[in-house]
Amino acid sequence: MGIRPAELISSSAYIADVFMYRMRSSAEQVGTLIHWRERAGLFAGGLVASSLVTASLAAPAMAVAGGPPSVTPVSGTPQLAKTSTTEQVRQLVQCGSTMYGVGRFTSISSHGTTYTRDNIFSFSATKPYAVTSWNPNVNGVVNSIAFSGSNCSDAYIGGKFSKVGSTSVSNIAEVDTSTGAVVTSFKHSANGQVETLLGVNNHILTGGYFTSVNGSSRHYMASLNPSTGSDDGFLALNISGNYSYAPNNGTRVYNQQLSHSGQYDLVEGDFTSVGGLPRQQIFMLNLTGTTATVTPWTSPEWDGSSNAYPYQCATVEPFYLQAASWSPDDSTIYIGTTGYHPNGYPTGATPRTGLCDVAAAFPATQTSVHHLWVNYTGCDSLYSTAADGSTAYFGGHERWSQNASDCDAKGPGAINAPGMEGLSPTTGLLTYNPTRGRGLGADDMLITSAGLWIASDNASNTNNCGLTSTGKPDYGHAGICLLPY
Repeated sequence: MGIRPAELISSSAYIADVFMYRMRSSAEQVGTLIHWRERAGLFAGGLVASSLVTASLAAPAMAVAGGPPSVTPVSGTPQLAKTSTTEQVRQLVQCGSTMYGVGRFTSISSHGTTYTRDNIFSFSATKPYAVTSWNPNVNGVVNSIAFSGSNCSDAYIGGKFSKVGSTSVSNIAEVDTSTGAVVTSFKHSANGQVETLLGVNNHILTGGYFTSVNGSSRHYMASLNPSTGSDDGFLALNISGNYSYAPNNGTRVYNQQLSHSGQYDLVEGDFTSVGGLPRQQIFMLNLTGTTATVTPWTSPEWDGSSNAYPYQCATVEPFYLQAASWSPDDSTIYIGTTGYHPNGYPTGATPRTGLCDVAAAFPATQTSVHHLWVNYTGCDSLYSTAADGSTAYFGGHERWSQNASDCDAKGPGAINAPGMEGLSPTTGLLTYNPTRGRGLGADDMLITSAGLWIASDNASNTNNCGLTSTGKPDYGHAGICLLPY
């Protein structure tokens, strides 16, 4: 989910924390600070004629009732309390009738009451969205939370922290969702921060910066037994390598998304070899066997296998494929990227190319594939995506949609779409445009039966999401927004 606009962060100490969230080295931080001082401002506006890079189109995704959601958000959902520093909700996950939020924050506001909550909290998934008494009190950023199947009595958390309550842990833990206490029978030690957790088929798939987790020497991704935390052997991927043109960007796993069928898992990160196969940016796992295997799905547009595709992005933002989602029928994969612009390209009014700072769709066919469509933001990053039957949604700190002819400026045909966009699954054209406060950028999107949940931040007091019934920005949604079906 990447670098956020550094000039929006009021504390220099917090700058380091925000950069730590996803993957930047000190050299990259300097380049990005310079870059972001040239890129600021909030934009709103209406629709104009569109232009878009388009290839052969995918079949429509399976219909899902309710999509797209209303552009008017639900009132009364919890939000980040006002503070003097920038705070962020990194992920939202629902288990049963309860919603869980994790990230980097110290307090949550709900219905006029402020609750002290350090980096993790829960609330009712239905009105009045009441904050629960659950308070594990984690002393560092929590990047991810997961559950094992339908068991909501325990949550698995990962990030960069050393204590949950008074219990010493190291970047990973299982936590009782009633008491907030650490479940000590689950091992709780990773030697680098954990970025992503996923519970599937009695495995906890764990990815991050680590080279050792719970006594196992698996590098960057491991499968853990949900009862003991020990390596259960389901993943043996031998992940290695990083981009030679960005040597300060170390190997790591960054994000993952389970298919609706439960058969496949998309995994994003910085690597060049996975499971003995050449893979960069993203790979797909088949989860149906006794051990997971890397599938043939890939693309020369991001894996560097063909000189015909300029897959390398600007060196100040060298890791760019940060988020993915599945269409409801699992036939199409949507990706959201950072990257600014292709390495060596100018930032002015030049037609965009490649996959830097784009929303894009690819077939999920088990072979080497090419894009179905690409929608350019005009050099603003996207950090999250989700999809229902009507729309593919993307969130970040983007200013425009369909901006294929300029970078850091509104080119011909571009449409103002700050903070989020909803695109046609078949054409990639903007079809849903509620707008959102840009802030650092929407870090997570989650579709439930209730609608589209968006996790974000309060940078520069950003708290608007969607539109009121009169078409004006709707405020009071710092960090959490629900656009209802």
